[in-house]
Amino acid sequence: MGHRPELLTAAVAGAVLALGSAATGPVDGWWPGGEAKAASFDCTRARAADERAICGNRALEDKDVELATLYDLIVRVVPMGSRDAIRRDQSAWLIQRGRCGGSVACIRRAYDSRIGALRQVFVQRVVRNGPF
Repeated sequence: MGHRPELLTAAVAGAVLALGSAATGPVDGWWPGGEAKAASFDCTRARAADERAICGNRALEDKDVELATLYDLIVRVVPMGSRDAIRRDQSAWLIQRGRCGGSVACIRRAYDSRIGALRQVFVQRVVRNGPF
């Protein structure tokens, strides 16, 4: 029986995202005490147009949870030498997302692009190097 890396990748990524979502709390963005949260920021403190758009849109909140979970996992498990580049890319991406203003379509595209890039990093630097 041969190894099928694409199935392994999907299984590991699915398990990681499921565990990460459980660790970040309710996906719907509402936490005890009535405090609204996306995964990466407190919605009650959202001032920028992109943040307000994310907090007002369930699908974008879900994408924020997915991205934040994946990013946090990758930063924790990649070798230290890779972390700075990943963090720089994330900072650049946040600036790009901010340029979307309140455009839900633009923010959705930004999330889809970044999540895709992080999934590639996960496969290339975690799954392929792990003893799975």
